[in-house]
Amino acid sequence: MIARVLSVGVAIALAASPVLACAPETVELRGDWGAARFAVTLADTPDERARGLMFVEDMPLSEGMLFVYERTGPVSFWMRNTLIPLDMVFVSEKGVVQYVHENAIPGDETPIFGGANIRVVLEINGGLADQLGIKPGTQIRHPALDQDLAAWPCAAE
Repeated sequence: MIARVLSVGVAIALAASPVLACAPETVELRGDWGAARFAVTLADTPDERARGLMFVEDMPLSEGMLFVYERTGPVSFWMRNTLIPLDMVFVSEKGVVQYVHENAIPGDETPIFGGANIRVVLEINGGLADQLGIKPGTQIRHPALDQDLAAWPCAAE
């Protein structure tokens, strides 16, 4: 119950934040459930993607990591050396969530397949996607996506 109240508080705080133009350190999400914004660390090189959130002992609810790939394609993750449960949000090149893997188990080396046509992956605290309502069809906005293809493109606001 406490976790649900905290996550709802985070969703309200994130949605009520001042509107910002797209920025590399921020990812925005919207759907029929509402909207949220996360401060993200980018993992856009092979070394950064390989390390991911390994050895991170805790992460604020309003933060995450955004894995950005050069090309759209199949993506799998695992939880080797990851100490906290994570939700993995797999997103197409259009910025539309295709699959959400909830509560990945710390240390588990079982591959987690996110889909065949994935461009970015957002990792957030485990259980938060369900609590906020993030699901397939949710749109994300970030400058790493091709703005000509994006369902929710970046725009000066």
